[in-house]
Amino acid sequence: MELIRTRHELQRFRQSRQRGKLVLVPTMGALHAGHLSLVELAHRYGQVVVSIFVNPTQFLQGEDYDSYPQDLAEDLQALTPLDIAAVFAPHLEEMYPRESGILIQPGPRALSLCGAQRPGHFAGVLTVVAKLFNLVQPDLAIFGRKDAQQCLVIDEMVRDLAFSVRLLDGPTVRESDGLAMSSRNNYLSSEERKRATCLWQGLQRGRQLLGEGERDAAAIIEAVTAILQDADQVEYVEIRSVPDLTPVQRVCDHILLAVAASVGPARLIDNLVLAVQEDSVASAALLGGEASE
Repeated sequence: MELIRTRHELQRFRQSRQRGKLVLVPTMGALHAGHLSLVELAHRYGQVVVSIFVNPTQFLQGEDYDSYPQDLAEDLQALTPLDIAAVFAPHLEEMYPRESGILIQPGPRALSLCGAQRPGHFAGVLTVVAKLFNLVQPDLAIFGRKDAQQCLVIDEMVRDLAFSVRLLDGPTVRESDGLAMSSRNNYLSSEERKRATCLWQGLQRGRQLLGEGERDAAAIIEAVTAILQDADQVEYVEIRSVPDLTPVQRVCDHILLAVAASVGPARLIDNLVLAVQEDSVASAALLGGEASE
């Protein structure tokens, strides 16, 4: 496993590597089992490069950029058994060589959900992902389904700007009690950690109602919201169409049931991606990845 810190080293790696598909797994580090599942999925498609970079442009003023967990040595140790080709962990000046520059503005898929709550966030996401695509030049990139809106916003960029990279999304990995794995879970006390499971419980209730035949989006949202009372603040509970994230009144076809809430110091998001028909409900992928939840 080669550790790459600069653009020049990355160029040398690309020139010297063997032929075959190159698969990128972008991360911000603080790796957990969810990240590692994406690496294992990437192995099916070719040589794997994992990027580790905490991107400042996607953090809003007052958010946790300065305190975001970073431990490169620990991340490298977690990746060592997985037989990947390289880790690209650039210094800040490698990704942003000057203080101000171009930002890629997102399209309509970024207007709702987290995009509405965190204005400017997705411009930072798209900018750093575009830089990674241009620098690594992967054939395929794999993202986690927990960040569902992010996946769809990046997909919109890839299509509109004609990037020659294929995207896949990997299923969300959960703790034994259902809490979606996240680097920000480290912020939670034991009491907050227990309360945070309300996000998953709410999503389960929404799926239960769909399984029982409920198709009115407002009724499902109301039921899910009621279960999120253990959170300190509920930002949103929404049902949106996939892939365009337009509002849904009657649930059908490919949908995203998404929640965001604050528990203690942590802002947490979670979702279910579902294929809903009149008489059936099944887990689904966003971008053609594995559908299992």
